[in-house]
Amino acid sequence: MSAPVDIDRYYELRSLTSLAVSPDGQTVAFVTAECDATDDERRHALSLVPADGSREPYRLSRASSVSAPKFSPDGDKLAVLAAREDDLAGKAGRGEPEEDGDDTDESDERATGNAGGGAEDKPKRQVWVYDLEFGGDARQVTAFEEGVREFDWSPEGDRLVVSARDPTDDEREYLEQRRDDGPIEVTRLQHKRDGAGWLDDVTTYLFVVDARTDGDPDDAESARRLDAAYGAGSGEPLSGLQPRWGPCDRIAFLTNDTDRPDDSLAMDVFTIAPDGTDRRKHTDGTLRVSAPRFSPDGGRLAFVGGNPENWYEPSEVFVVSVDSTSTSDGYRSLSASLDRTVARAGAPTWTDDETLLCPFADEGLTRLVALDATGDAPRRTFEWQGTMRTLEALDEAGGTVAVCCSCPADGPVLYAFETEAAGAAQVSSLDEPTVLANPSDEGVTQLHALNESVLEDLPTPAVRRVTFENSDDEEVEAIVYLPPGFVPGESEPAPTVAAIHGGPMSYDAPTFRFEHTLWTSRGYIVVRVNYRGSTSYGREFAERLKGSRGRLESDDVVSGVRRLVDDGWADPENLFVTGFSYGGITTAHIVTRYDDFAAGAPEHGIYDFYSNVGTDDNHAWHEWEFGMPWEHPDTYREISSITDVDRIETPLLITAGEEDWRCPPTQAEQLYVSVRKRGVDAKLVIYPNEHHNIGDPTRATHRLRELTRWFDQYRESSTAE
Repeated sequence: MSAPVDIDRYYELRSLTSLAVSPDGQTVAFVTAECDATDDERRHALSLVPADGSREPYRLSRASSVSAPKFSPDGDKLAVLAAREDDLAGKAGRGEPEEDGDDTDESDERATGNAGGGAEDKPKRQVWVYDLEFGGDARQVTAFEEGVREFDWSPEGDRLVVSARDPTDDEREYLEQRRDDGPIEVTRLQHKRDGAGWLDDVTTYLFVVDARTDGDPDDAESARRLDAAYGAGSGEPLSGLQPRWGPCDRIAFLTNDTDRPDDSLAMDVFTIAPDGTDRRKHTDGTLRVSAPRFSPDGGRLAFVGGNPENWYEPSEVFVVSVDSTSTSDGYRSLSASLDRTVARAGAPTWTDDETLLCPFADEGLTRLVALDATGDAPRRTFEWQGTMRTLEALDEAGGTVAVCCSCPADGPVLYAFETEAAGAAQVSSLDEPTVLANPSDEGVTQLHALNESVLEDLPTPAVRRVTFENSDDEEVEAIVYLPPGFVPGESEPAPTVAAIHGGPMSYDAPTFRFEHTLWTSRGYIVVRVNYRGSTSYGREFAERLKGSRGRLESDDVVSGVRRLVDDGWADPENLFVTGFSYGGITTAHIVTRYDDFAAGAPEHGIYDFYSNVGTDDNHAWHEWEFGMPWEHPDTYREISSITDVDRIETPLLITAGEEDWRCPPTQAEQLYVSVRKRGVDAKLVIYPNEHHNIGDPTRATHRLRELTRWFDQYRESSTAE
């Protein structure tokens, strides 16, 4: 076996966070997240690459944290969101390089509803525009005091629509008080949001901005507020207004206009004229809407819609006429017959006035689906993808489709192909685990392999799809990552980690994750089970979990592991279980029900649902699925693993983020103290300044070290570092 992977190799990896195709289809802009080991930050860099693959990518920004690249309609300019100290083009002249240290990572700006101390010392995200025709550094276009959250170009490219918080004088005084570590005062029912912190009463509005300005905050004429286009709703602090400016010269946006917006997960789609008049509502309050997109002729609006309460139900792509002035005119689904949900953060992309492309969750994979706005059945397409690559990003313009696909061996890779090819081959089956070696044979051009130089000397795992029956005789699928040189049926049984995905409305697909390579390089098999409740297998499979917690998903994970033991793959004396978020919830349930595992590691989970309600940001979801705790106390005790903590004998590593408002750290503390009281070996790790993730590179690598050491500690014949 090759040597174990050094955890510090994590710092060398890059991931793609967004991409955009130029209007003529000739150029692809993309943003990569990279670790800055010196400053211990995660930075985002902007690059351009020709869509024909004729040259290597050219990096426009080496220091700024950038996001949301969007070409102007004529393709001559590229706008981004960035948090920077200075407009170097104005101060130092065009062509001067950006200086390290002048920029703040955009993750510092994610707390859009939090006015915590020290925020005044950091630059806010604003819109910056690169002139691709003349070159030089980007020019700052906006200067909102609370920063810009989202934007889009006008059809003529002379204006922008942006969303920005606009505090009143009283609210501004409160924000100043909070920046000086003053008391938190909340009147909203949705009092906090993970990643946004404690919420306040400041309203986010849409503004129309002159794109030719230089971001002068004193130039009142350069920004017009659209008073009827404002943000509201319990999900708005994270989802935003998602503005889109259509060819029909109307602006689409999302909000909740009910009397109690914080008591609802619904979002509706509206359009409004650029002067702030003629607001029209296009949905009826029964959907959780996202990603509005205008057709090329501006006559129709496509969007993703899901049940605001029943998140197990698949989200669909809908279309509505922009001329509609009443929700009674109706909107219709283009994807209902597919019985698959739009992939997380997926958005429809119009390729012409009748056709759309959209990523869908489909049998443990994110794949491309072509939709017909006239009503023809959806078509699975992009056959070259096979079943061992998953789609991670998509954009289309000018006859070119750009996608980022990831597989365990190659990591994330940026590709391009002609739009016509997207609908040329219909995928009829997912049975063959095809990964074609030469994309050019299928009309696919590789533009950039983000981690090629890193992965060429890392022992990436082989992957198998495995199906098995659970205890209820239902078929369940798992993605299995194998150690280098491991041959099923021939090699000795290997130590095995059951890694459980969150959600539960999510799914595992074959992809590159550093932890898979890290653990398989140490001889572990990693198995990821798409348990009942997972999406991508249809509504019936997902809804099996509705209204319950613990038994079904635990049974599926354990059944999958026992299948590997029975087949001689997994060593029954060296089994481990871990999971993040809902995966942490399931891990805790598993160790109350089974003693198969030598050690476990529930991360960022909820273990006492009764005490959790009101301390997290998900009260609306909990109320829909279980009612309120005082109404159904027995249900809340039944779904909580803490109720059965006296059954836990498995050693536990328990982790949490100090500022996690999705699964608060008090949940981890409660589980930790409970098992330690009983004499079970346990360790608690809390990550300061982290939300419901681990973003800081040092803390991310610390997490991997802690998990690996915990498994190695309880592994027979340990090979710990």
